[in-house]
Amino acid sequence: MTGRDVGEMRAAALPAHAIEVGSDPLDGPSRNSVGGWPFLDDVQEWPSCFCGERMALFFQLDVPEDLGPFGGDHLLVFHCRAHNDASEAEFADDRLVPEYWDAPQLPYPRPFWRVLLQRQAMLPTVEPEPSIRALPLTLQPFVDTPNPRGLGAQTFKVGGTPSWAQDPEYYTCACGADLEYLCQVPEGMEFEVHPGQPEQPYSVGADTYGLFLGNEVYLLACPSHCDPAAVWPVNQN
Repeated sequence: MTGRDVGEMRAAALPAHAIEVGSDPLDGPSRNSVGGWPFLDDVQEWPSCFCGERMALFFQLDVPEDLGPFGGDHLLVFHCRAHNDASEAEFADDRLVPEYWDAPQLPYPRPFWRVLLQRQAMLPTVEPEPSIRALPLTLQPFVDTPNPRGLGAQTFKVGGTPSWAQDPEYYTCACGADLEYLCQVPEGMEFEVHPGQPEQPYSVGADTYGLFLGNEVYLLACPSHCDPAAVWPVNQN
């Protein structure tokens, strides 16, 4: 890996927001939601997988203003329900390859996910995500104080310090900026789906979908905003 050295891990507490999933289904658009109506920039189409299937919206949220270069952005996490695997980074000259968000993800010709940081996402789509149940998300600020090993809280959160299940990973964007940690999805987190949906490969049950084989997911994003899709999903377990 390239970028920051492990010894540069911050020991200070960083602003963080715990993400709580509600239980009452949404009946209309919400900017903070599991499933629901994606809020996308005008020029952004709903992402599709290389297999031709439209990706499922797993969750979206407005990044709180206190979270550095990403404050005020709108984060959306899409993943194909038909393809469920782990991510694997490719490098060129000690950086992620150009347009790594759309580069081959062997054995696949392109990634089966799309993570977006949108800056002009004002309006929701007309139709909601059809597979995953639309549930509200609530963000609660907390102080994510690292433990003696420099690890943050192991929870669904945006901001703070990652809780690295393995060694910390650092990446440099193709544009030259060091990616910065933004969001964490805990290991084994499942997202409820509507009855009658196709079963996702390698998911825990027929009534839930998961991200990246249920691995712990750490979203590292480009602070220069070189592209709305310049986000790398690190998978660990």
